[in-house]
Amino acid sequence: MSDSTPAQAYGTLRVEERDDRVVVTLHRPEARNAISARMIAELHEVCERLERDPRLLLLIGHGGVFAGGADIAELRERGRDEALRGINSRLFERVRRLPMPTLAAVDGWALGGGAELAYACDLRIAGPDAVFGNPEPGLGILAAAGACWRLPELVGESVAKQILLAGRRLDAREAYAAGLVLDVVAAGELLERAHAVLDRMARSSALALRLTKLVVDAPGAHPVADDLAQAVLFEGQDKRERMTRFLERRNGS
Repeated sequence: MSDSTPAQAYGTLRVEERDDRVVVTLHRPEARNAISARMIAELHEVCERLERDPRLLLLIGHGGVFAGGADIAELRERGRDEALRGINSRLFERVRRLPMPTLAAVDGWALGGGAELAYACDLRIAGPDAVFGNPEPGLGILAAAGACWRLPELVGESVAKQILLAGRRLDAREAYAAGLVLDVVAAGELLERAHAVLDRMARSSALALRLTKLVVDAPGAHPVADDLAQAVLFEGQDKRERMTRFLERRNGS
């Protein structure tokens, strides 16, 4: 992996670009990294870069907090028209549809919109102090940026309703037991472990990862899509070279 290079300056994010990945740190320490309109706009800019130049994405939060929710002061002033614009939901769906896999490394609070951003990623890994929750009904609104339908897919209807209706919060171990996160690691090892997960994916064929993600995310049964994606990969030189190296290692040549 090559040395990292700094990306353009952002006001609410810290962005580090590498050849095979982009690392985005949510950075609003004065507001527990709450997701503001400016952060939404800047994350759209990151998505545009990743759509143009597909790479893995790692999302983390600054200061031991992933994101304490949406910016409540901004939410209070939003009305029907803003709700219909889907300010948060459109971004999170864009994150979900990025070409290459995405990973959220969560330590501390991931509440409300912060939790929904984590849910939109393909994978999540947690530090020991991670807490996931959706307290939106207590504020007179609902979790309308994907939690109401993503969360049942991730943890099942029963646990999702406990979170969305009864206000249950999942700590790191509960999130692991529910299948929401792939691992729980010490806070000091979270970033290293997250990069190790990305390293493993980066060793795979980028095209195979992209096509696998497309097929997995496609609704319903899709044997024709499976066959078409496999046909593309079967014709690629990358597949032949990788399989040749595998056979050579197995045969000791």
